Amino acid sequence: MTAPATPPNIEIDAEDGSRLRLGGQWTLGFADEIGACLRDAPEQAREVDAGSVERIDSLGVLQLLRFARRRDLPFDRFHFHDDHRTLVEAIGDVADDRPTHRREYGFAAALARLGFAVQDNWREAIALVSFLGENLAKLARLFKEPSRFRLTSTVHHMEQVGLDAVPLVMLLSYLVGAVIAFLGSTILADFGAQIFVVELVSIAFLREFAVLLTAIILAGRTASAFTAQIGAMVSREEVDAIRTLGLDPVDLLVLPRIIALLVMLPLLTFLAMIAGLAGGVSVGAFSLEIPPQAYLARMQDTFELRHMLVGLSKAPLFALLIGLIGCLEGLQVEGTAQSVGERTTSSVVQAISLVIVIDAIAAIWFMHMGW
Repeated sequence: MTAPATPPNIEIDAEDGSRLRLGGQWTLGFADEIGACLRDAPEQAREVDAGSVERIDSLGVLQLLRFARRRDLPFDRFHFHDDHRTLVEAIGDVADDRPTHRREYGFAAALARLGFAVQDNWREAIALVSFLGENLAKLARLFKEPSRFRLTSTVHHMEQVGLDAVPLVMLLSYLVGAVIAFLGSTILADFGAQIFVVELVSIAFLREFAVLLTAIILAGRTASAFTAQIGAMVSREEVDAIRTLGLDPVDLLVLPRIIALLVMLPLLTFLAMIAGLAGGVSVGAFSLEIPPQAYLARMQDTFELRHMLVGLSKAPLFALLIGLIGCLEGLQVEGTAQSVGERTTSSVVQAISLVIVIDAIAAIWFMHMGW
């Protein structure tokens, strides 16, 4: 016949009530009794002897952990039987009953958050530069070892990056070109110089807007896709499997995407230039009373090849930047769905921000160089 279970109990083991001795069974079946015993424990208790406990499970350990936190007792003041220490240590490692920290809004807290943000951005910049060096070295290695080049994968990504993005890039470029022409004509009409809308649209799109719009679209569309694709592979341990097989993840996953971007972004930029100029022609024909023949004749007379070359020269740099950020953030995924989402958001924000910053620096530099 099975002996009846002994309910949990607490005995005062010192005259001043500073030491408690636990007994009985501290298990799920006695959850209410455990709570009652701990509530009635003396406030001056500083040490707990649980060596006489007959049985204890995870609930009993968690209740004692919470009791220790409520009374501000170090958990090393609790002494358990040798048979129970493994369970207690395991529960102690995973238990996290700490209250959520309230956000502080003082000057010191704001300064601390700024410092952490700067430090984190600095680490990201160092990682990006390091990743750039690694990819340039392995890109140069392709000329020495052409068998490492993944043609099928590169063509596949060229289709995803380039061909699938053509409708969106051309539509947005056409609309922005039309908006620029309309806004420019509104100002120039006060001076009777609406014909100069032709130069405004052509120079703005050839130098800046075409490559910038294309890069921003690909930063939001392609960088996020690269991060999500590679991040999902990291979370499913496929990247680890690639390394186990003796293959290089950069050769298989990164270089085909970067090469595809290097090829397709300049082509998309050229199409965006054409679409933006077409938007200007449309506004001139329907709103400014400038016939298409006159618009095109004016554009031909004022066209300078250097403006288009300046715009196209920035496309490979933006392509390299978008590809590196998208792939690096994907490889930094920590294996959870939340991490994939965070890294995808980070890649889009970083890519768009750096594209705009570098475009502004390049514009100032070309202006000072007289190009």
